[in-house]
Amino acid sequence: MPFANLKVPADTLTPESKRKLIDAVTDAYADVYGERARATTLVLLEEVPDGGWGLGGDILTAEVLGRS
Repeated sequence: MPFANLKVPADTLTPESKRKLIDAVTDAYADVYGERARATTLVLLEEVPDGGWGLGGDILTAEVLGRS
């Protein structure tokens, strides 16, 4: 079963944008593995709370990312 685990900043996606992202990832797997993979493709969106990210030892917040 194809599986994609996507981590995104919390509160940055609307229900519609989540649907678009899930559909796009599912489509990508189906393009590679064939339509037979569509029914078993699992896409998990995990929303990471503000300050729950780090890059190069630095904590990434909404302010640092320019979202505040």
